[in-house]
Amino acid sequence: MISLARVFVRIAAGLLVVANAMARPNFIVILTDDQGYGDLGCFGSKTIRTPRLDRFATEGTRFTSFYAQCVCGPSRSALLTGREPVRSGGWSMPASEITIAELLQRQGYATACFGKWDVSNRAPIIERMPNAQGFDHFYGTLGGTDSGRVEFYENNAPVAESDDMGSLTRTLTDKAIGFLRTNRDRPFFLYLPHLMFHSIVGASSEYRGKSKGGLYGDAVEELDFQTGRLLDALDELGLRDNTLVIYTSDNGTWSNNREKLGPRHHGEIAWGSSGPLREAKGSSYEGGSRVPGLVRWPGHVPAGRVSDAIFSTLDLLPTVGALAGCALPRDRIVDGFDQTELLLGRSDRGAREHFFYFVQNELHAVRQGSWKLRLPDRKVFYEYVKDRGTNEAELYDLAADIGETRNIARENPAVVAQLSAIAGSFRWPEKLFETNSGLQKTSPASKPKVKKSGD
Repeated sequence: MISLARVFVRIAAGLLVVANAMARPNFIVILTDDQGYGDLGCFGSKTIRTPRLDRFATEGTRFTSFYAQCVCGPSRSALLTGREPVRSGGWSMPASEITIAELLQRQGYATACFGKWDVSNRAPIIERMPNAQGFDHFYGTLGGTDSGRVEFYENNAPVAESDDMGSLTRTLTDKAIGFLRTNRDRPFFLYLPHLMFHSIVGASSEYRGKSKGGLYGDAVEELDFQTGRLLDALDELGLRDNTLVIYTSDNGTWSNNREKLGPRHHGEIAWGSSGPLREAKGSSYEGGSRVPGLVRWPGHVPAGRVSDAIFSTLDLLPTVGALAGCALPRDRIVDGFDQTELLLGRSDRGAREHFFYFVQNELHAVRQGSWKLRLPDRKVFYEYVKDRGTNEAELYDLAADIGETRNIARENPAVVAQLSAIAGSFRWPEKLFETNSGLQKTSPASKPKVKKSGD
């Protein structure tokens, strides 16, 4: 017979577990696809109305130096693992990588991914799909909207197809809201990587032709509304105050691919704006990887704050991990930083001193503070990137010249040397993964020689 005292101990222990679970915050990461730095009202758009996201910005902190990677697959592996894509594999992310979802799942969190996966080489490789990478539930696609038709997977099985691009944002938002309702009584992590606004853009009849930003603007305004529905669901379920919500994009807009996107949309506008930034998706200029960054957690993340501290999607895993009490992996390099002090308003500068800009497997640039150095002798470019700059060292003071219009490398040799040393200190892996989005090549390739400034 179990003694009464022992029963009480067990009950008390169970209540403590429940109390601890309730004290831990929930997490939602909303990731758009190919959204430009200048595509929200709170980031300066004059043609696209985004009232819900603008309000979101006033309810939390708007980060003006928030960075992803310059293209989609690498951006997703970096966000999920906290590791640079040269380590985490990008489109070729191996099953051995440890994701945010895996860390949180071990802590008792309910986890779900609804949307674009894009790190299993766009193929149904079971050990590299969401269920094997920490997500209890997955509904979404393995790739993007490139063909104008998408195949949806429910967990590991294909379940539906659609060529209605205008229905995708609502479909994924409905799935996300359903997940919130089902898991309202336990801590959860919701990863919502939307399919908009990549390649083939669409908007529903309710939003078609309603914006001043063309088809692209219509799609953004619809996503703004659907994001508002998700936030309203948090309020309705009493989850607002204990849920940290992050809104950002996987890379800059694809405005440098207009000659292909225009005809595919019958001449309509299917790309956004980089705002004051130079270039766009795929580029190591700011327009490639500096993206909108909004974070809200009422009572914790300061409301109405604007921060220019360097923050990256790489930092999400260590930051979320710290807030949830997760131990980070010790058997591998984690490139992200715990930005808890920055998020909670206890630090203005944050934990990140620098940011590396990669294009495929080549290091193109490094930022420290307001200084940014583009390294000389760059060889690797995405074909749609037209503005490739010079083949020399390029130094910019982003605080004074956010558009990277004036190269001041010759006037500041000491700064060039300092940033070159930071670039040279990067700890490269022994092998690099192929940078294809599909399965043409999947075996790791030998690390190429990367020329640094001063070589």
